[in-house]
Amino acid sequence: MATIRDVAKEAGVSIATVSYVINNSRPVSPETRRKVLEAIERLGYRPSNIARGLRARKARAIGYSWRPMPNGQINVILDAFLESLALAAAAEDYHIVVYPTSTATDEVTFYRGLIEAERVDGFILSNTNYDDPRIRFLLEAGVPFVAFGRSNPEWDFPWVDVDGAAGMRQAVAHLAALGHRRIAFIAWPEGSLSGDERLRGYHEGMAAAGLTVDPAWIVRGEMRYEVGYQAAQTLMALPAERRPTAIIAVTDLMAVGAVNALVDMGLVVGQDVAVVGFDDIPTAAYLRPPLTSLRQPIAQVGRLVVAMLLTLLEGETLSQPHVLLEPELIVRASTAGTRP
Repeated sequence: MATIRDVAKEAGVSIATVSYVINNSRPVSPETRRKVLEAIERLGYRPSNIARGLRARKARAIGYSWRPMPNGQINVILDAFLESLALAAAAEDYHIVVYPTSTATDEVTFYRGLIEAERVDGFILSNTNYDDPRIRFLLEAGVPFVAFGRSNPEWDFPWVDVDGAAGMRQAVAHLAALGHRRIAFIAWPEGSLSGDERLRGYHEGMAAAGLTVDPAWIVRGEMRYEVGYQAAQTLMALPAERRPTAIIAVTDLMAVGAVNALVDMGLVVGQDVAVVGFDDIPTAAYLRPPLTSLRQPIAQVGRLVVAMLLTLLEGETLSQPHVLLEPELIVRASTAGTRP
């Protein structure tokens, strides 16, 4: 039997374009539509009963899976995102079918099972990355979905994301305005799409402030409290003339580790060393000192991805399939001081 991939190859278009023609979910030029329909006719391709059932929206349910964090780690943002999904879906008389998975491959298996059982109308994804197998699978299956996060630039699918690069530019500009010139960055390992975006924003912010980045100021590690703690120790061990006066962490959890390491070294956070986090987790305002952080508009993200998916399920075209939201810098005492 011909597949959607065969049709795309025959028509000389992307799999996503074939999906748009079949589902009538995005504008396609008359010439492209004609080529796709002719390829479908030549190959005898027929969309599966599963896909037709999904487009009929019989289940009034949305599939969503997530990966539980290892012991000792938390992901407050994805927890808040799931809550926002549930609230937004319930307001439209939909419910979320949730399932924990350990790998992207497991998630694809989960998606396939829900599709075959016709238990959901579409999917919402989060925690996306480069070459994401979940996105590839759903594009090829022609199943409606919206993602919280981006992936490969050449993959055309609907998404909502928070502009981590813009957030880090805000953080660097804030610290530079306070007089800081040696600003360090605690980053995730290479290969994380959102981590790479935040690191890019740090570099752009430093360049905009006329500051040169010392390679020793960038310390990488997994999203763990201990990594932030050890990174701060490493940074403070640099010679005095290279030692940072400010630290930006890619997440609040790592920032908290850095704050506690600085305190244990007898330094006054906000005066001797400034610290900025990312996420503005609920406890950020109650730390000592309260943590300056970049707040993600998670409730807005949840409402948008649900609204976009329901638009697709109605067979309508999205007027704005890609939405990039800026985080808000919340200034607190961890960056209260100024540098001479």
